[in-house]
Amino acid sequence: MRKLINTICFVVPFLSIQSLSAQVSQNEFNKAPLKQNVYVQLPIGSIKAKGWLLKQLEQQRDGATGIAEALYSDDNDLGKGTDWLGGKGSGWERVPYYVKGLVALAYTLDDAALKAKAQKYIDWTLNNQQANGLFGPPKMKDWWPRMPMMYALQSYYEATSDKRVIPFLTKYFKYELANLDADPLKEWGKSRAGDNMEIAIWLYNKTGDQYLLKLVEKLKDQAYPWIDIYTNNQFYFYGDDFQPKHMVNVAQALKFPVVYAQLKDTQINRDALMKGINHIMHDHGQPEGLGSGTEFLAGTSSIEGVETCTVLEWMQSLETAAKVIHDVNIGDQLEKVAFNALPAQFDREFKNHSYYTLPNQVISVHGEHGFNQDYSTGIVSSPYSGYGCCRYNMHMGWPYFVKSSVVATPDKGLAMITYGPMEIETLVADQKKIKITEETNYPFEEQIQLKLSLSGSASFPLILRIPTWSVKPTVKLNGSVLKDVKAGEMLKIDRVWKDQDQLELNFPMEICTQKQVNNSVSIERGPIVYALEIKAEAKKTKTHSVAGFTDYEILPQSAWNYGLSLGKGNLSTSIKVIKSAMPENPFVAANAPIKLKVQAKKIPSWGLNYNKVSAFDVPFSPVASTEKEEEITLVPYGSENIRLSCFPTIGQPKNRSASLIENFENGMANDWVFYGGGWFWKDGSVNSASNAGSGGFGINGSKYIANGTDFKNFTYQADVKINTAGDAGLMFRVSNPAIGPDAYQGYYVGLNSTSGEIQIGKASDQKWMVIKSAKYPVEMNKSYQLKIVANGNKFDVYIDGAKQAILNAIDSQYQSGSIGLRAYKALATFDSVKINTL
Repeated sequence: MRKLINTICFVVPFLSIQSLSAQVSQNEFNKAPLKQNVYVQLPIGSIKAKGWLLKQLEQQRDGATGIAEALYSDDNDLGKGTDWLGGKGSGWERVPYYVKGLVALAYTLDDAALKAKAQKYIDWTLNNQQANGLFGPPKMKDWWPRMPMMYALQSYYEATSDKRVIPFLTKYFKYELANLDADPLKEWGKSRAGDNMEIAIWLYNKTGDQYLLKLVEKLKDQAYPWIDIYTNNQFYFYGDDFQPKHMVNVAQALKFPVVYAQLKDTQINRDALMKGINHIMHDHGQPEGLGSGTEFLAGTSSIEGVETCTVLEWMQSLETAAKVIHDVNIGDQLEKVAFNALPAQFDREFKNHSYYTLPNQVISVHGEHGFNQDYSTGIVSSPYSGYGCCRYNMHMGWPYFVKSSVVATPDKGLAMITYGPMEIETLVADQKKIKITEETNYPFEEQIQLKLSLSGSASFPLILRIPTWSVKPTVKLNGSVLKDVKAGEMLKIDRVWKDQDQLELNFPMEICTQKQVNNSVSIERGPIVYALEIKAEAKKTKTHSVAGFTDYEILPQSAWNYGLSLGKGNLSTSIKVIKSAMPENPFVAANAPIKLKVQAKKIPSWGLNYNKVSAFDVPFSPVASTEKEEEITLVPYGSENIRLSCFPTIGQPKNRSASLIENFENGMANDWVFYGGGWFWKDGSVNSASNAGSGGFGINGSKYIANGTDFKNFTYQADVKINTAGDAGLMFRVSNPAIGPDAYQGYYVGLNSTSGEIQIGKASDQKWMVIKSAKYPVEMNKSYQLKIVANGNKFDVYIDGAKQAILNAIDSQYQSGSIGLRAYKALATFDSVKINTL
């Protein structure tokens, strides 16, 4: 952290600022023995959104958040008969999810109607605690749903100072500590214990009760070992237990190591967050800044999805982490997710959401995708898209972003973690009132003005995040340029501040590309990712009883299958930035304040996949095209509900066609992509994952493809070990892979441990055809060296170095293509991949 000190003192007239409720005096910082120098959030309501950011909150109020009780009126949802209001329904996590976001929105907007909606749930919860300390519906035997309700109570207390809250939580946590041994954490509670731990630490800083630290330790011990999981990329190490690979859990538990680091401040605890993110982004990363998950971690393919709950929980984890670990990258990543992934999950009025969104989602229709957890409505814009969790959890996204943007520091100052148009009223120094007006159209513009109003001169530090992506950032204080401002640093300005001081932040944004799946690129400018502007037709498929709420399928009405002609020069010369007036809502593509213009060519061979519910994965770049060049328009990622954000590049193809050796020595291979199911690295090998509990058809023929290869005649071998009943083996001359058992064109030779045979066949028109088979005593948990010699239409299959082929076959349908690995209804391990051309 860079520190600038200015000791000039000022005397100014007193400025009256409206009395602040529930002020910083409530923000007790970490008490011993907890880690020191940890920031804390300001009381909710201290930060008011302005401009485009306020518009997002108002749309929530007028849209799905404000109307949720009418939309989801069943007693098992938010109906009057919910058990969270003493009824006979079974609201489980749904009511707490909703109230968590509702309270945050109500007090951020200072909206009386929303507060009244929230109050009945708060009052019932506080007034109906059992004598032993347990709260919530008496018949609900689950620790997990109480965790989001505790976040709602935390926000409510910070806004109101209601004296019931602290004794209520104290009593509950004593009950929890006394009963966790007999009724330990399980399933969702075991996955999401970091939420419980965070509130327990918050309460400890209020009361100093030592038993709370014992509770945190017990919760940590009963939870999944997230610190090890993130550090060592162990998400898929738990077999049939899906919890550690469930992407919402993974996103939600990202906070777990940094929460626990406050109690045990070790390097491994501090580092686990970023190690986990790095593993996730390498193996499953998506251009909008987080990992895929449908619902399990799903790889890097451009046609895999991100769940709305994942976006929300990833954001909250980063919001928590930024207070403990003062790393610029955390704020950078938080903004990227908030400004891209978050708005992309919703329609333009916050009435509908999509359970999953895809980086290359060029059509939004009903249908099966083959995802690990598949829903026919999963990518449809609807108040009821996909499974029910997201429609209740989605309400916290923007309010939590606002309330976490600026935090209090232990040295009586403030730190700005993220930026946007807002107004902050709080206390600094020795209880001095301050108002900071943040005037900006960021992240669409580069300039941010901070105007300070103070009731008197005050000495305190103000810490500014200088984004890592910024090119030659500058900060001016009252018109004077500060020296040594560098991108990627937390800039600390420690001085005596006076009324009417002003800071001018300028974060120049350059256009850059980021490598994505299949050597494609995404286009970024500052924290915004840009996607192709696609003309779309919204087709109503269902009208709901609540006025104004309708399901839509979204169909493209313009071409989308473009590759970018970027040339070899500077991107600033090949991509033009078009600026226009700032609209009320910048996340509407037609009115986007920033658009990009770039040359591109259509790729006629790239179209919708076999079942016509999504595109084929982006082709491996560079891609040849003889089409004429056109100028296309790119708009912010979050401004559309159909999009193309992983772009192939136009050029001479450079697929690997001579030889390849892949021993998986250091992890998952670069430029390999999996389709359906899951794949993971362990002990120097790559493995197909267990998918117990999954419902998607893609799990039955999970493929791991080296799309950047193109082999015709060759010798191809690998070590294959089948660990369960089923078959596994090698794919070759593959093209157009997609999610589904036989969703590819090409050949496959497999060992079957169930039938005791080896067979070679092909997929064509999504049908599997056996070309030749032979009996072979395949044993489970035994490694075999499987080798294929392909020469023209002749295929010879060898096992374990035998000089004589086990199988000979002839077929001429596919002449060349990629290589890959495949498992069909089996867990399998692969190693020592080697291919050489004849």
